[in-house]
Amino acid sequence: MLKLKTATPRWIIIVIDLFVSIFSLLLAYFIRFDLNTNLYAMKNEWLLHWPEFLTYLLIKGLVFYAFGIHKGLVRYTSIQDSQRILKANLTSTILFIIISAVRSITWDTTYLFPSSILLMEFIISLMFLIGSRFVIKLWYIETVKSVEISERVFIYGAGAMGNIAKRTIENDNRIQQKVIGFIDNNPSLVGNRIDGIKVYDAEQLERLLTEMNIEKVIVAIRKPKPELLRALVDVCLSKQVKIQRVQDPNTWVNGELTPKKIGKIDISELLGRAHIQLNHERLSAELHDKTILITGAAGSIGSGITQEVIKYAVRKIILIDQAESALYDLQQVLISNEQAKHIHFCVGDIRNKTALLELFETHKPDIVFHAAAYKHVPLMEENPQEAITTNIKGTKNLTECAIQFQIEKFIFVSTDKAVNPTNIMGASKRIAEMIVQHTNDRGITKFITTRFGNVLGSNGSVIPLFQRQIEEGGPISVTDERITRYFMTIPEACQLVLEAFSMGNGGEIFVFDMGESVRIIDLATKMILLNGLEPNKDIEIKITGLRPGEKLYEELLADNETTLPTHHPKILIAKTRAISATFEQQVSSLLEQPNNIMKRVSTMKEIVPEFKSNNSQFQQLDRN
Repeated sequence: MLKLKTATPRWIIIVIDLFVSIFSLLLAYFIRFDLNTNLYAMKNEWLLHWPEFLTYLLIKGLVFYAFGIHKGLVRYTSIQDSQRILKANLTSTILFIIISAVRSITWDTTYLFPSSILLMEFIISLMFLIGSRFVIKLWYIETVKSVEISERVFIYGAGAMGNIAKRTIENDNRIQQKVIGFIDNNPSLVGNRIDGIKVYDAEQLERLLTEMNIEKVIVAIRKPKPELLRALVDVCLSKQVKIQRVQDPNTWVNGELTPKKIGKIDISELLGRAHIQLNHERLSAELHDKTILITGAAGSIGSGITQEVIKYAVRKIILIDQAESALYDLQQVLISNEQAKHIHFCVGDIRNKTALLELFETHKPDIVFHAAAYKHVPLMEENPQEAITTNIKGTKNLTECAIQFQIEKFIFVSTDKAVNPTNIMGASKRIAEMIVQHTNDRGITKFITTRFGNVLGSNGSVIPLFQRQIEEGGPISVTDERITRYFMTIPEACQLVLEAFSMGNGGEIFVFDMGESVRIIDLATKMILLNGLEPNKDIEIKITGLRPGEKLYEELLADNETTLPTHHPKILIAKTRAISATFEQQVSSLLEQPNNIMKRVSTMKEIVPEFKSNNSQFQQLDRN
């Protein structure tokens, strides 16, 4: 196999460039005299004026070296290299003309060379110096690298990033790929050539992948929309074509694209949706000079809300979480922010009301974002007492503190698992919702609930689990082939929480538009394919059966709930059933009962009649 193992020594390149210059000077002579030059007379003239030719070579050599035109690898010649050659050639010609003029004035009446010849030499040498390099580059790409290539590549995006990606692929001998064409939806670019590569119509992508035997598509768009990525991935995977993307330029080292920054598409990019437009003016007015308390601050949603709130001119932010290490990690992330001096980090437990009262007394928060909770369904099914004390008692403690200290707004972060719950975790969150609603009319505090589904990339979510399982060689464990889930990105969820906070007047349960539900087995399959592997061949997908308390399908509304629209298209208000007059008594009974798990869960089912256990030891309570 033909392969370039080493680069040509740089001194050889300088020598070749000087020979090219001499040839160009000779050719300029012939052209100047209409190709009728007497060779014998010309030879004598050049021998007679050998000092002038030596000066010419010396100037050329020094200038070429100073501009470093010999440093770049010829087979990787770029536009920047061409610009360097132009500047070097122009500089040497100007210097030679100046030296020639000074000589004619101070020493001799004649110039070293006629100006017309120097001008033609400049044009000819420029053509040969640049042209020869691009010929070698083309030969390398078409001959040497073509022997080594293993993949024929399309680059989606014919803009600046696409061109950078093309050069990166061509200039790295380790990348055994050949760029066949650009794909773009800009009519002004389609059909043209960019850097010698044709631009094809994006509408024809599916046909072109087959006809041109394309093996990989690289997306080179700065911020591709999720719907575009989804469409591209679906087309490529249907044709068994690999797909990658160029990472955001902000992640490039020293502003340069390296092969490591052309990688697989993260599944979370496909599940995300268009960026949410917040009403920043209204939020700024609501948050201005306010003290904000965020519970569960080290968790995915809590830390996300913190990152959003810190953008506004708040007076103080109090972050509380019982997870010391996670809170410390968040502290290190925020420490560089100029607002960090206004942030107080508290290691604490919302189940401890005495400590909460002291916290409220010390910091006097104006607004509370309550995101602390136990959320893992199987673990809470095995440890219901923890779900009861944290999710229910903890929420009750916070609402009572909010009333006592007359805070302005209390925003509770709930979950779709609270809807027609089939597990302890979901039922505990539904009771917490009811506590928040029931407390709304007790004082000046406006109590608001937000309800949404699974959050991409959150702690313990399915996507990091699947990725780890893929990296370990499988299998990927899916509980049931039919199981579906809604997904939302952390920034989207947190921004919608803030929007709900801004529009809330108290007593609402805001339900977020989660888009289309996703089959988990389809998610697993796509993740395997995006890693360049084949499902059930390279990575097994193993059906393990539903876990205790697990639902097949998540819901955002209970059977007896309806919705009302808001001014925000992604936020609705759920109209829930009326809370029983005995609710407070039932909750008190639940919290005060001795540690009899079956009795406690039975009480939860009385409070939430729609709570029907699934695949759980507590199913027996539904029959009684």
